[in-house]
Amino acid sequence: MKHRVTLIPGDGIGPEVAGAAQACIDATGVSIEWSVHAAGEGAIPKFGSPLPEVVLDSIRRDRVALKGPITTPIGKGIRSVNVALRHALDLYACVRPAKLYPGVPAHYKKVDLVIIRENSEDLYAGIEYDDGTPEVKELIQWVRAHGGKAIRPDAAISLKPISATASERIVRFAFEYALTHGRRKVTAVHKANIMKFSDGLFLEVAQRVAAEYEGRVLFEDRLVDNLCMQLVQRPETFDLLVLPNLYGDIISDLCAGLIGGLGVAPGANIGEQAAVFEPVHGSAPKYQGQNKVNPVATILSGVLMLRHLKEDAAADRLERAVAEVLQEGRFVTYDLKTDRKDTSSVGTQEMAQAIINKLKKIPVPA
Repeated sequence: MKHRVTLIPGDGIGPEVAGAAQACIDATGVSIEWSVHAAGEGAIPKFGSPLPEVVLDSIRRDRVALKGPITTPIGKGIRSVNVALRHALDLYACVRPAKLYPGVPAHYKKVDLVIIRENSEDLYAGIEYDDGTPEVKELIQWVRAHGGKAIRPDAAISLKPISATASERIVRFAFEYALTHGRRKVTAVHKANIMKFSDGLFLEVAQRVAAEYEGRVLFEDRLVDNLCMQLVQRPETFDLLVLPNLYGDIISDLCAGLIGGLGVAPGANIGEQAAVFEPVHGSAPKYQGQNKVNPVATILSGVLMLRHLKEDAAADRLERAVAEVLQEGRFVTYDLKTDRKDTSSVGTQEMAQAIINKLKKIPVPA
């Protein structure tokens, strides 16, 4: 079966890591028709926007996209191309596995977590009022008039909307993901002891949804600050975390640190009508064109994409090839060496080729 996939190479190191991932995915033998489109800084000269409508139309048509990291231009326009893309396509579930592969320099021996982050609400919804504006002055007066605490007149204000609808949608997604992927426990993360209405609502909904899965998936909840400590002390006690947007962003980076860094941290943003797969790291423009950066996060994002396409055998083979190259530690980029100055490190393309060479030796299931 041939799949149609939108490919967004991205900016900075994006084209290098996206190209490496594309080559590895093609080497699995899965038939994919790639539709390549520019987004980010590279799209502005031609389209006048970092997120052209043609990109969104392509993803809506193909329903699946592989994306390299992109740069949001500083100044006017979209606050974040990534956030705008997720909102435009209602990619409400951010999935970020954090799995430690043998051979990757890290402080732990075993980590295997999945972070599921709500994408559409919370502080990342983008409802902000700048200090000194008529709008923020009116809001400060309204809060004071309605029994709220006094807000300093020179404050900027961000609103944190958390709805029962979005909370139920993401928690249910987390439980269904746990069932599909053999995860034993879901941990809802919050700060409901302080944010009693917003985080309190998230926790209340999580508890209600969890009751429907009783006997099939374990459930617990943790305060976000306490979770940070426990993740550092004993990450093996957690399995799947479901969080509101801001906490999910922070905790996913913490978990990337547990497994060796953002260079090995894949990601996916999934909705009812489309799914976009991308590495967690940024576009790192200072390394652009140097054939230096680690492609593993993008390649593993491709593994997630293959599983989404129901190409599980190909996904298993590609992940195994990545794991074998990482464990051997010969054909890896500088950041995956114990000593980053190790002269035996290889470039982006060379590591991708090593993974492809491994892949070719792994039998295709009959």
